[in-house]
Amino acid sequence: MGRGAMARIFVYGTLKQGQPNYRHMLNTAKGIAKFQGRGRTVEKYPLVIAGKYNIPYMLNIPGTGHHVAGEIYSVDDQMLQFLDEFEGCPDMYQRTTMSIEVVEWEGKSSVPSERPAARSVMECFVYSTTTYQPEWVNLPYYDNYDSSGKHGLSYVLRESRD
Repeated sequence: MGRGAMARIFVYGTLKQGQPNYRHMLNTAKGIAKFQGRGRTVEKYPLVIAGKYNIPYMLNIPGTGHHVAGEIYSVDDQMLQFLDEFEGCPDMYQRTTMSIEVVEWEGKSSVPSERPAARSVMECFVYSTTTYQPEWVNLPYYDNYDSSGKHGLSYVLRESRD
């Protein structure tokens, strides 16, 4: 990506608005992340909450689980590098391209023709994982992650981990 180029990223876990790590998306010292809209995966994937820190993982097993809901952002190269590091890429998560269906678009564009219609599909980077524990496939699958959801599996922030 050249200087100034923006990448599209789809976040489904703790980086969403209202979730524990969203503050990183607002931290301009780490780069630029512009909220573009809400979407969901075209294919179904298992989204699980796993491990002692209740971390959400999208397992890279297309065709299993649910269409996962999330948010679409444009990010600059600096933010993308921060997110790669933040997501433990490529050990814990791998950043791959997935097809995301636009549910609602809020991105501001001076050219109306550049606004994608609802239901249109775009390619976004997504942090999913193929390096998961085999037993995770037996966990409950979610379609829309919320740290404070009924599951009671509240995410443990890094600074609170032992």
